[in-house]
Amino acid sequence: MEKRIIQVEEKVPAKLLIPLSIQHMFAMFGASVLVPFIFGINPAIVLFMNGIGTLLFIGITKGKAPAYLGSSFAFLAPAGIVISKWGYEYALGGFVAVGFCGCVLAFVIYKFGSDWIDIVLPPAAMGPVVALIGLELAGTAANNAGLLGENLDVKNIIVFLVTLGVAVLGSVLFRGFLSVIPILIAIIAGYIAAILAGIVDFSAVREASIFALPNFSMPKFKLEAILIVLPVILVIASEHIGHQIVTGKIVGRNLIKDPGLHRSLFADNFSTMVSGFIGSVPTTTYGENIGVMAVTGVYSVRVIGGAAILSIIVSFIGKIAALISTIPGPVIGGISFLLYGMIGTSGIRILVDEKVDYSRNRNQILTSVIFVTGLSGIALKIGNLELKGMVLACVVGMLLSLLFYIFDQLHLTNDSK
Repeated sequence: MEKRIIQVEEKVPAKLLIPLSIQHMFAMFGASVLVPFIFGINPAIVLFMNGIGTLLFIGITKGKAPAYLGSSFAFLAPAGIVISKWGYEYALGGFVAVGFCGCVLAFVIYKFGSDWIDIVLPPAAMGPVVALIGLELAGTAANNAGLLGENLDVKNIIVFLVTLGVAVLGSVLFRGFLSVIPILIAIIAGYIAAILAGIVDFSAVREASIFALPNFSMPKFKLEAILIVLPVILVIASEHIGHQIVTGKIVGRNLIKDPGLHRSLFADNFSTMVSGFIGSVPTTTYGENIGVMAVTGVYSVRVIGGAAILSIIVSFIGKIAALISTIPGPVIGGISFLLYGMIGTSGIRILVDEKVDYSRNRNQILTSVIFVTGLSGIALKIGNLELKGMVLACVVGMLLSLLFYIFDQLHLTNDSK
């Protein structure tokens, strides 16, 4: 019996909508609140902007591209430099500038189209690039779960195994209503296991106020600070294209064509620009939520929108936000183990669905070089910008693909068809 698919535009009954929305909010929560903690700001403003940004994204893409916007990790290094030199307000100015330039890039794509993607990222390159989105995060999942240290805590291992086990078995064995919320059930099971193991600290919940306004703040602009942050646009543009392609493969639609890369890229960067103006961190489409869609077969933007509204509500209720923040690393790691792997599988699916012919030298070379570049740990530093992992692999793949295309036009290749 095939899994019931709830497509992008489908309405979802209220009895399903609420738990499915909670499932998406929990999936992004752990990673998204980590960024404000690193920057030293209250995560409530980030939860608020995640919700607003997601609703903006849904509206701008005409409800055709299911995506949840969470905190972007791409800005950590350059923003950290700016914060240490001039303060967080000037980092906000950098966020606004990057978001604005991203909107300009979206306008350029609107004018000149996105057909170039098929040239610079053919299936033999796109498959491994998409796979790397999930595979390069595998270490993060294991680290969150507490599995990489020399002295492993048995309690962490037990909680991790309970969470992952329920997620895996639930995805295969659950039927009916339960079959669409295996991630939520796994989080709840893992959380109960963590409480029983004594690794949940409720002190933050006791100290939190019931209601609280997010801490809004205004950006300040300094050219030097903007120039430090601005190169990140290369990273977020590559990341966005990869996310849209993998999401399109999961939902069975070409999101690059409809609603169009120009719309989704504009929405992503417009959200980042607004974030900078109100004191939040840059936003990006989230791999965790892409993984949830892959596992559950629920692609409805109404569910994503419901999760966004819940995030906004939680940002004003200190007790709930504090309670969710007590979800320990082994639970987040257990869920991420599965979700990141599903994204990696989606990349392999591209290679299968497109019937990539590996008897052709170029296809072997593209896939091989991209995988090794992305997984080797090498990094290319340009000033304060560091390209590594999926982003560096994407750049290398695009350059190689473009070079092969030029060779084809000059009739120099030995495997052209």
